[in-house]
Amino acid sequence: MTQPGYALDASGAPLLGELLVRDFGVAPAAIDRALAKQREDGGGLLGQILVTLKLIDEDQLAAALGLQAEMPALRDLPKADDIPADVFEAVPINFAKQHRVLPIGRDAETGRVQVAICDPFALDVLDDIAVLLGGAVDPVVASPTKIVEHINKAYGRLRQGAELDPDHKKDEGEDEFGQGEELVDILDLNDEAPIIRWVNSLMFQAVKERASDIHIEPGEKDVVVRFRIDGALREAKRAPRKFLASILARVKIMSGLNIAEKRLPQDGRIRRKIAGKDVDMRVATVPTATGERITTRLLDRSSVLLGLADIGMAEDTLEAIRGIIRRPYGILLVTGPTGSGKTTTLYACLSEINAPDVNILTVEDPVEYQLEGISQTQVNPKIDLTFASGLRSFLRHDPDVIMVGEIRDRETAEIAITASLTGHFVFSTVHTNDAAGGITRLTDMNIEPFLIASSVCGLMAQRLVRRPCYECAKPVRPSEALLRELGLEPAQVYAGAVRLPPVKGQRNLPVGHILEPAGCPACGGIGYRGRTGVYEMLVVNDTVRQLAMQKADAGAIRDAAIAAGMVSLRAEGARKVLQGLTTAEEVLLATADAS
Repeated sequence: MTQPGYALDASGAPLLGELLVRDFGVAPAAIDRALAKQREDGGGLLGQILVTLKLIDEDQLAAALGLQAEMPALRDLPKADDIPADVFEAVPINFAKQHRVLPIGRDAETGRVQVAICDPFALDVLDDIAVLLGGAVDPVVASPTKIVEHINKAYGRLRQGAELDPDHKKDEGEDEFGQGEELVDILDLNDEAPIIRWVNSLMFQAVKERASDIHIEPGEKDVVVRFRIDGALREAKRAPRKFLASILARVKIMSGLNIAEKRLPQDGRIRRKIAGKDVDMRVATVPTATGERITTRLLDRSSVLLGLADIGMAEDTLEAIRGIIRRPYGILLVTGPTGSGKTTTLYACLSEINAPDVNILTVEDPVEYQLEGISQTQVNPKIDLTFASGLRSFLRHDPDVIMVGEIRDRETAEIAITASLTGHFVFSTVHTNDAAGGITRLTDMNIEPFLIASSVCGLMAQRLVRRPCYECAKPVRPSEALLRELGLEPAQVYAGAVRLPPVKGQRNLPVGHILEPAGCPACGGIGYRGRTGVYEMLVVNDTVRQLAMQKADAGAIRDAAIAAGMVSLRAEGARKVLQGLTTAEEVLLATADAS
C-alpha cells in the first residue's frame, strides 16, 4: 500500500522525485536540475542522474527505491567473508556483476535466500536468480558500488582457493592458452585450464593482500611463491615442481615473452583487471641453477595517487618542500635506496604543482602511474632513448618543469644542471644514504662544485617504515637504552616532556609509552599493516653552498644542515615512534646506514 499524497507513475508506484523531496530532504531545485539534465541528454534514470550530479548519494537512492518498490533497503551489507559460499556459488559471477545482484544470506527456518539488488524493479533478474538458486528469494535494495565490492570479495574467496591437482597431466598445447586475451577481470573467467586458474588465483591473492611483488622461485621439489608485503617477503603458496614449465609458460604468454627462450633474462608487462582494479604488472625472468624464476612488480593503476600531505611528512618538512618546488628554477633531488618510495614522492610533488599553465615533462624507467595533464616518456635503451637523450630533447619543448627518473651518470647530471640554470625546475633521484650524500654524489660524477652550488636548492632523503597493526599493537614502556639509541632523552620521554602534535585517526598512547607489534588475523600474524615515510629535508643555504664549493664531505654538510634546523632521518623516525606511527625496531633498521 503506497502512502497517500504522492504522485504515482504508470505502475502505481510513487514518483521517485516526490519521495526524495518529502522523505529524504532533497531540495525541489535539485530534482528540477536533474530533470533538466534528463531532458538535455534525451533520457536516463532520474536516480542515477541525481547521483552523478552529486545531489544525492547511492545509499539515499537505494533507500528511496526501496520505499518506492515497498522493499527493505540496506545501508550496510553483511561482511563479504561472512556470506556462506553455498548461498551465491550457484550464481555465475558475470551474471552477478552484469545485473548488480548478490545473494547475501539464507533464512534458517524458511530456506529463502536474501538477495541484494540495486534495481528493485528488475523483476526478470529476480526471476532468473530464483531459478538459479532453485527457490524463492527475498530482495533487498542496496548501493550498486557496495554490491560490486562484495561480489569481488565473495567470489574472490572461491578463486583464492584454486589449487593444482597433483595428478593433472598437461594437455598438448596447454601453453597456448591466453593468447590474444582482452583486458577482462580474471574473476569473470569461469572455464579455464587448471594452470590458468592457478595463476589467476595467485594474482588475485597478491592484490588482495596488498603485495608489491610476486616471486615465483623454482626449488628442487617445489615451486615456492613469495609475496613482498609492506617491504617484507613472506611465503604465499607452493606448487609441485612438475608444474614449473606450465606456470612459466602461462606467465610468459600473458606478458608477451618468448616461451621458448629459457637461457636469457626477459622483461615484459601484463595488464589485467583483478577484482575490479586495473593492475599493471612488470615481469622479469632470469635463469637459475634450478630453473627460471619470475619476479612480478604490481602497480595498481586504479589507486588514487597520494598528495604531499598524505605520504607522512611532518608539518615542518611539508612546509619546506612546498617552498622549494614552487621556485621557478633549480633542482630537487630525492635520495634513498631502491624501494624507499622516491617515485611516490616525486609524483606527489608533480601533482602539487600541476596546473593548466605549467608544462611538465617526465622521462622515467618505467612510467609507473599516468598523471593527468603531464607528458610522460618511457626510456628505451634499445632505440637509444636514455635519461640523457630524453632530457636533452625535452629542452626543445618549452617545459617549465622536468622530472628525470634517476641521475645515473655525468651526462644526465650535466644536462639537468644546464636545464635548471636556464629557467627550468628539475626533479630527480640519486642513490645515496642521506640527503647530504646527494651533493657528494654529484661531486663524484665530476660535476663542477660551483654548478652544484648554484643549481641544487634542496635534497630529501627518505625511507619507508612499517606501521604497527592497530588491531593488536600493545603500548609498552621502552628501555632507556632503546630511547638513547633513537636519540631521545629517557627522562623527558617518561615524564611526557616530549610532546608532538596529534595524528588524525591515531589513538593516544599512555605517557612514556610506544607501540610494540603483536600479531593477529587482521595483519596475518606479522604485527604490521601498511607503511609510512620517514623524511630528511635539506634546504640548501649559504653555508651548504660554501661547503659544496669546497668539496666538503657529506658529514660536514650534514652537520651544517642540522645546525640550520634539519631533522635527521633517525630523529624524524623517533618522532614517529613517539606518535605511534611506527615502531623503534623499524626506525633503527631503516636508518642504520644514515645515523
